[in-house]
Amino acid sequence: MSSSLSSSASSSSPAPHPYWLLAAVCLAAIGMPLSFTGPAVALPAIHAALGGSPVQLNWVTNAFMLSFGGTLMAAGALADAYGRKRVFVLRLLLILLGSLFAVCAPGIVWFDLARAAQGLGAAAAFAAGTAALAQVFDGAARTRAFSLIGTSFGAGLASGALLAGWLGERFGWQAVMWSPALVSLAALLIGAACMRESRNPQAMGLDVPGTLSFTGALSLLTLGVLQAPDSGWGNPWVIGALAGAVLLGVVFVAIERRVAHPMLDLTLFRYPRFVGVQLLASAPAYAFVVLLVLLPIRFVGLEGRDVAETGRLMLALSGPILVVPTLAAWLAHRFSAGAISAVGLLVCAVGLYALGRCAPGAAPRELLLPLLLIGGGIGLPWGLMDGLAVGVVPRERAGMASGIFNTVRVAGEGIALALVGAALTALVASRLAHLPGVSGSSAASQAAQQVTTGGLQQALALLPGLDRAAVLQVYGDAFATLLLGLAAVTVLTAVVVFAFLRGEEQAQGAQGAQGAEAALNCPAS
Repeated sequence: MSSSLSSSASSSSPAPHPYWLLAAVCLAAIGMPLSFTGPAVALPAIHAALGGSPVQLNWVTNAFMLSFGGTLMAAGALADAYGRKRVFVLRLLLILLGSLFAVCAPGIVWFDLARAAQGLGAAAAFAAGTAALAQVFDGAARTRAFSLIGTSFGAGLASGALLAGWLGERFGWQAVMWSPALVSLAALLIGAACMRESRNPQAMGLDVPGTLSFTGALSLLTLGVLQAPDSGWGNPWVIGALAGAVLLGVVFVAIERRVAHPMLDLTLFRYPRFVGVQLLASAPAYAFVVLLVLLPIRFVGLEGRDVAETGRLMLALSGPILVVPTLAAWLAHRFSAGAISAVGLLVCAVGLYALGRCAPGAAPRELLLPLLLIGGGIGLPWGLMDGLAVGVVPRERAGMASGIFNTVRVAGEGIALALVGAALTALVASRLAHLPGVSGSSAASQAAQQVTTGGLQQALALLPGLDRAAVLQVYGDAFATLLLGLAAVTVLTAVVVFAFLRGEEQAQGAQGAQGAEAALNCPAS
């Protein structure tokens, strides 16, 4: 594998083999989905041990996603300015401390705070690690390296639910929290010993006003969306949170347009290919990632499947991510990235539609094909996105590019989780309210919140006139409607991404042809 070292790397440190750096970053990539999927599978056990309301239980996942997505761009800027190795190692250490705090948490609020700390560490480690890789690998070697990161992330996704189920049954939910910590520890030890320090000599430090306004806007948006099903969209606190998110978003754009060295270079959005990559980054959020949370709740909390069977079903969903990104990298030598990504999204949309037709309690064989279609379809763009992200800017700004791309991806995941969860709760509440025996919309809303967080028994206590079969039927109808909507959005995204990426490729091809023609017409000297 060919490689070249960045001129910004410190010349005083020894040059390790690039495979060691790649191994450390791939281990960090494996640990992130373990941090994401494990608590979703263990959520019933965490609820039993630590208690918590439906909103507080939603924050078990959203605290991680919010802190991850809200700080990725800042993490990329920090890595470029203060050293990619330093940021990588220190933030892996933060993941270890967050895991320890989560295991020892006395209540659900403290557990949610520990999850936020894990997200902070994961964001900086991932941004710094991918930026360091961009300094070491070029061309086809870089494409292969980033496809391995996609495969590693897929390995974490593929094994996450199954591993969490096994650990939870054998050793309790605390063991689930330790699994990503041990993987992060291995990445830390390799990175500390073998990673070479590098930074961007033109970097000017952290854009503090931009970081604070962006993180504040994302936090308020997530808070408002999560609180709305419980308090109502007309609640003053919900309206205030959403209005504050819009205001801080406007402030963020104004700041980034004025500062000399912005955290987010807004001029990049003038280029269709860059915009296409960011749209592509958001697609897995609503087409795939939300299912990593919703399906374990449905399978374990509502349908009563054991965690082992749930782990096998989730493996069918996430397992293709383990192999398909490598296939995508091979196909990229023969087809355009826009075509590969669009086809993958369309396959994923077919899987979403088919999954929506599976009623609660469906046999595993009925679920298998839809889950494989979703995972396999999303795996095609998944294998190309990371390489495309760092390829749209000069190499010395790879930290910024990685931060922007992963911010869009992970912030999109956090927002999608909040919005999709709120939509599912609203759909269930609407259907419950029209059933005989349900005493008003308030009872329907409270019961819907319990159902969508896996609290079937608590929901039945609020609905004395309904039995388990009736509630599951309502949930199944709402879930099918939700997946139909997600499939439609995925199809629309496929069309737009194909147009943006293909249009830019055609423009670049035309420019190349014009250059070749000019060279042929130029008289020999």
